[in-house]
Amino acid sequence: MAAAMHSLVPDAPPESGLLGRAQYWFACFFAFGWTCVVLGGLYHQFGLGQIPCPLCVAQRMFMLLVALGAAYIIRAALISGTVTARVYMTGWGMSLVAAIGGSFASWRQTTLHILPGAKGYGSEVFGLHLYVWAWILFQLSVVGVGVALAFAHVTADRAVPAVRPGALRTAGMCALWFLGMVIAVNLLAVFLEEGLHWFLPDDPKRYRFFYDLGILG
Repeated sequence: MAAAMHSLVPDAPPESGLLGRAQYWFACFFAFGWTCVVLGGLYHQFGLGQIPCPLCVAQRMFMLLVALGAAYIIRAALISGTVTARVYMTGWGMSLVAAIGGSFASWRQTTLHILPGAKGYGSEVFGLHLYVWAWILFQLSVVGVGVALAFAHVTADRAVPAVRPGALRTAGMCALWFLGMVIAVNLLAVFLEEGLHWFLPDDPKRYRFFYDLGILG
């Protein structure tokens, strides 16, 4: 009888709070920021003609996985208007693991060009190669995700008004669509570079898909 009466009583709406919205905005910024980093790599590839090496491609994959962890949290808020502790743990946990993996890949590429006189691979941005910047950003992401996880117990199950039109929903949808489009472009870029081969060359010079078809020399 008590269980039946309880089922007739509507659950209390989730409590709203500034920290819940702040965590959501951080997830949007996090996903959007990492997507822009990958987009910058695509610019160097197609705009400057610098074909990425296998380690560069691996770092991009880890970057997209880092962004997907935040996207998982954004999606939950867009669908239900709340983010549970389990969603926070899953999303930020995936981002943390991907950031650690990306840190190792970028550190590995950095150590390959650390000897005096080594020119490095690709161009520089503000005096540092892209893989060095990647290592720095991965390390900062580990710290940022750690802080987000530390506050997850406070922000969990808080109302995030992203299910109805407004700034929160617009930001979340833009972040997800932007990430999805960059993932699609990156997958196409890797396929054109690798073609139907199992492995990428260490120092790629051409897009093997077109080369195998005889379109480009």
